Amino acid sequence: MRKGKTRNMFSGGNTSKGFFSRFDQIMCHKEARRIFVLKGGPGTGKSTFMKNISEIMSDRGYDTEHMHCSSDSRSLDAVVIPELKVSLVDGTAPHVIDPKVPGAVDEIINLGEYWRSSALVEKRNEIMKIGSEINSFFQRAYRYLRAAYHIYEDSSELYGKAMDKPGLNRIAGEFVRMLCDKFPSAAKPGRQRCLFASAITPDGPVSFVDDLMTLDNIYVFEGFPGSGTDIVLENIKSAVVERGFDVEVYYCGFDPGKPEHLVIPGLNTAFSTSAKYHSTDACAIRKVDFREFLDDRAISGLGPELSFNEYEFDRLLNRAVEMLSCAKRLHDELEAFYVSQLDFEGIRKKQDETVGRILALADA
Repeated sequence: MRKGKTRNMFSGGNTSKGFFSRFDQIMCHKEARRIFVLKGGPGTGKSTFMKNISEIMSDRGYDTEHMHCSSDSRSLDAVVIPELKVSLVDGTAPHVIDPKVPGAVDEIINLGEYWRSSALVEKRNEIMKIGSEINSFFQRAYRYLRAAYHIYEDSSELYGKAMDKPGLNRIAGEFVRMLCDKFPSAAKPGRQRCLFASAITPDGPVSFVDDLMTLDNIYVFEGFPGSGTDIVLENIKSAVVERGFDVEVYYCGFDPGKPEHLVIPGLNTAFSTSAKYHSTDACAIRKVDFREFLDDRAISGLGPELSFNEYEFDRLLNRAVEMLSCAKRLHDELEAFYVSQLDFEGIRKKQDETVGRILALADA
């Protein structure tokens, strides 16, 4: 039996808008057969619980999706088993989730049942103090990211004024015609699933874009602030959705309203934006360097300004990463309190029970 493949991505991010959640995009309730919402404090093993179940299902040949945590990219926020329409999701802060269709679709697994709370009560003041410090570091990180956004915005404005707008429209139209000319508008538009391919983490920017570029026809846009790659991608996305094709849209981990990558399974086609902090090693059948649409004369005297902005942006981003790293170190301390009081055997039995229930769905 072949081992299932795993696709990696993020469902939330530390962005210039603060923590930005797309957890509602992990799995559609109308299609889901079962959604397990995991509850419990830090260190109760939610990520390990999901990893273990994912590994078991992968060994049985099922493909899985791993939604990584932007506050620790080695941890998981969710696992999806697409073929079975099953997901397991961390439902704790900052992405609090409660069942929408309790019992019929989703249910809570409370791993907090497996700790010895009496010992934790004795540490309550220390636990509360660390929790407050963690929150403070996150808020500082978000302030630095907001400051970096204003620098980025200035560069985007400077570059944007020098872009050949008709040229951008032409390249967008070229791709839309190539993909869509054979297909009329559909009676029912395609669905959009919006997630992140990259995130700003305590280890710096982390990207899983290569995991997502697995289709045969891959196009890479080489962009920069204000280059208009997002505008072209929006045009392509709107056109294929109008023709009934489902699209996975992966947004910028820094600016969560900006699309960076499209995956269109029904057309065996994907688009990826290559930029300073993320690129892909996938074999592109075509690359488009958006500097082709830049009037160098219009920015010839702006070199010092743009260099200054790039330096300041990197400095502020690095400072934000430092704050996230401080929060991560404290979170590890907090987890240690809970781990020492866990009933691991009880959690293992719950894990085995959950695997049995998932496999029963496979046999149904």
